[in-house]
Amino acid sequence: MKFFLKCDKAAHLCDKGQYNEATLLEKLMLNIHLLICKLCRKHSKQNGQLTKTIKSADLKTLPKDEKERIKEILLREIKKD
Repeated sequence: MKFFLKCDKAAHLCDKGQYNEATLLEKLMLNIHLLICKLCRKHSKQNGQLTKTIKSADLKTLPKDEKERIKEILLREIKKD
Protein backbone atom coordinates (compact mmCIF):
# COMPACT_ATOMS: atom_id res chain seq x y z
CA MET A 1 0.00 0.00 0.00
CA LYS A 2 1.24 3.46 -0.87
CA PHE A 3 1.58 5.90 1.99
CA PHE A 4 2.21 8.95 -0.18
CA LEU A 5 -0.98 10.38 -1.64
CA LYS A 6 -1.61 12.53 -4.66
CA CYS A 7 -3.32 15.80 -3.86
CA ASP A 8 -6.67 14.79 -5.38
CA LYS A 9 -6.80 11.68 -3.19
CA ALA A 10 -5.77 13.77 -0.15
CA ALA A 11 -8.63 16.20 -0.86
CA HIS A 12 -11.06 13.28 -1.03
CA LEU A 13 -9.78 11.90 2.29
CA CYS A 14 -10.04 15.37 3.79
CA ASP A 15 -13.73 15.43 2.85
CA LYS A 16 -14.24 11.92 4.26
CA GLY A 17 -12.53 12.99 7.46
CA GLN A 18 -14.87 15.97 7.85
CA TYR A 19 -17.82 13.57 7.93
CA ASN A 20 -16.09 10.94 10.10
CA GLU A 21 -16.07 8.45 7.21
CA ALA A 22 -12.28 8.04 6.94
CA THR A 23 -10.60 4.97 8.37
CA LEU A 24 -7.72 5.22 10.80
CA LEU A 25 -5.26 4.34 8.02
CA GLU A 26 -6.75 6.98 5.71
CA LYS A 27 -6.48 9.61 8.46
CA LEU A 28 -2.85 8.63 9.03
CA MET A 29 -2.05 8.82 5.31
CA LEU A 30 -3.79 12.21 5.07
CA ASN A 31 -1.85 13.60 8.03
CA ILE A 32 1.43 12.47 6.49
CA HIS A 33 0.46 14.18 3.24
CA LEU A 34 -0.57 17.36 5.10
CA LEU A 35 2.86 17.52 6.74
CA ILE A 36 4.41 17.67 3.28
CA CYS A 37 1.90 19.59 1.14
CA LYS A 38 1.20 23.24 1.92
CA LEU A 39 -1.68 23.52 -0.58
CA CYS A 40 -3.52 20.55 0.91
CA ARG A 41 -2.98 21.92 4.42
CA LYS A 42 -4.65 25.13 3.30
CA HIS A 43 -7.50 23.19 1.67
CA SER A 44 -7.98 21.12 4.82
CA LYS A 45 -8.09 24.23 7.01
CA GLN A 46 -10.59 25.99 4.74
CA ASN A 47 -12.70 22.85 4.51
CA GLY A 48 -12.83 22.67 8.30
CA GLN A 49 -13.81 26.32 8.57
CA LEU A 50 -16.57 25.84 5.98
CA THR A 51 -17.97 22.82 7.83
CA LYS A 52 -17.91 24.72 11.14
CA THR A 53 -19.66 27.73 9.58
CA ILE A 54 -22.38 25.60 8.01
CA LYS A 55 -23.03 23.74 11.27
CA SER A 56 -23.31 26.99 13.23
CA ALA A 57 -25.54 28.72 10.65
CA ASP A 58 -28.75 27.32 12.21
CA LEU A 59 -30.43 27.08 8.80
CA LYS A 60 -34.17 26.52 8.63
CA THR A 61 -35.90 24.61 5.85
CA LEU A 62 -39.51 24.19 4.87
CA PRO A 63 -41.37 21.19 6.24
CA LYS A 64 -41.87 18.34 3.76
CA ASP A 65 -45.63 18.94 3.41
CA GLU A 66 -45.03 22.60 2.53
CA LYS A 67 -42.46 21.61 -0.11
CA GLU A 68 -44.97 19.18 -1.63
CA ARG A 69 -47.67 21.87 -1.69
CA ILE A 70 -45.37 24.30 -3.51
CA LYS A 71 -44.33 21.56 -5.93
CA GLU A 72 -47.97 20.83 -6.79
CA ILE A 73 -48.67 24.51 -7.40
CA LEU A 74 -45.65 24.81 -9.69
CA LEU A 75 -46.63 21.70 -11.65
CA ARG A 76 -50.17 23.04 -12.13
CA GLU A 77 -48.76 26.36 -13.38
CA ILE A 78 -46.42 24.58 -15.80
CA LYS A 79 -49.30 22.51 -17.21
CA LYS A 80 -51.33 25.68 -17.83
CA ASP A 81 -48.75 26.93 -20.35
